[in-house]
Amino acid sequence: MHRNSVRLLVVSNRLPISLSRCGEGWSVEQGKGGLVTALAPVLRNRGGDWIGWPGSGCDDDLTPYLSAFSKKAGYNLHGVNLTEDEVQGFYQGFSNEIIWPLFHDFQSRCNFVPDYFRSYLDVNRKFAEVIAAHSTGDDYVWVHDYHLMHAAQMLRILGHARRTGFFLHIPFPPQDIFLKLPWRQEIIRALLEFDLVGFQTFRDRRNFLQCAVTLCRDLKPSGRGPVVHLNGQGRQVKVGYFPISIDYREFSNQARTRAAAEQADQVHAAFRRRFLIIGADRLDYSKGIPERLEAMRTLLLKYPELREKLSLVQIVVPSRETVQEYQTMKQRIESLVSEINGQFAVPGWSPIHYQYRNLDRAELVAYYRASRMALVTPLRDGMNLVAKEYCACNLSGDGVLVLSEFAGAAAQLQRGALLVNPYDTEGVADAIFEAYHMVLDEKRARMHKMQTAIRKYDIYWWVDSFLKAAFDRQLDDFPPQEVVDYHGA
Repeated sequence: MHRNSVRLLVVSNRLPISLSRCGEGWSVEQGKGGLVTALAPVLRNRGGDWIGWPGSGCDDDLTPYLSAFSKKAGYNLHGVNLTEDEVQGFYQGFSNEIIWPLFHDFQSRCNFVPDYFRSYLDVNRKFAEVIAAHSTGDDYVWVHDYHLMHAAQMLRILGHARRTGFFLHIPFPPQDIFLKLPWRQEIIRALLEFDLVGFQTFRDRRNFLQCAVTLCRDLKPSGRGPVVHLNGQGRQVKVGYFPISIDYREFSNQARTRAAAEQADQVHAAFRRRFLIIGADRLDYSKGIPERLEAMRTLLLKYPELREKLSLVQIVVPSRETVQEYQTMKQRIESLVSEINGQFAVPGWSPIHYQYRNLDRAELVAYYRASRMALVTPLRDGMNLVAKEYCACNLSGDGVLVLSEFAGAAAQLQRGALLVNPYDTEGVADAIFEAYHMVLDEKRARMHKMQTAIRKYDIYWWVDSFLKAAFDRQLDDFPPQEVVDYHGA
């Protein structure tokens, strides 16, 4: 069947919308982010659908609001309604207290509660029922992320044959960590029910293949390149890596506007034209924010000549504010900021400018443009799009990216970024020192390499590459991906 004749259904935990109360009804707006930007035109062209949970606090029947939005958007939205118990067990419990920490190498933070897994299966079955109700055997179902790893298996149990693909947006852990999961067999076998399983990096795919072969001894991998096969149990499953990206042109064009230039100049002037370093993260323990702040402290102790010459603008986007663990983390970050500023600040200068809030795109782009360095140091991250957004907005070409070697983006950007181990605060401090003193020609050469790669392999390339793999087309077009060179950092 020709690709263009295939209807696409995208399935994710959340629908790509934001809901807000409007009188006694609801207002529905399209959500933001690269995934929506890239997939919305594909769905419009194919007459496709998007299935997901509308969000908590929505006890009302949202069908008329979703239908009205669908007419404007050009593709259909179908909500999967969850009870409060399901939200607690499936989302807060299994997804966020087990899979998220385990897959980010924080197994000590996991709460292996059996009821969480039962709720996870129930909700995946609920999603499968909605998928089946809105699809046929000719459609292609593309499921996203760790919340829905059992969706394809549930479809088969319910007796609905569908062609299915799955993409994991977070890392897949090494075998010795994954094997700690009490439901390791169930998760691996459920993922093998998809026809195509996609990961962010070569390393993630390698980890998955090792776990699959260890737990299912009848499986045999075959093939070479970005997409290989797992054969066994009467099935052949494709397994590939497809590094996600951003809409490079959109970020770059926005950074070029007069409004962005004026806003960036205001930011720069507010900091008295000092050397600005940007850090922008959602509040989460995987982002390494306390370690980054400690690296700033080390920098100012080890290289006192940099005091009053640079400042870190650390933006933290609120997340999971009702969870005690996240409240404690926020308090720790704010305590560190206060402590470090108290240690080094002088009238007219403080080393860290902290913002705990959501920034709109225009404001974020202005900060990117005004900053001469980005400090992106997660302890573990599937990809990290902040690193790519910063490069796209660096119009002068003289910005420096200091990047964690444990971010998925490191494999793509290692020839331009300064790679660091985020746990090594002295090493991160040395990298900042090196970036501050880097000569202009080297800065521009490094940034040019990164911008070229991000521009070529943007979010649209990502969508195309996954769908080409799904439909067996042009697999030779995939470029080989490098692994992180730890000796070169």
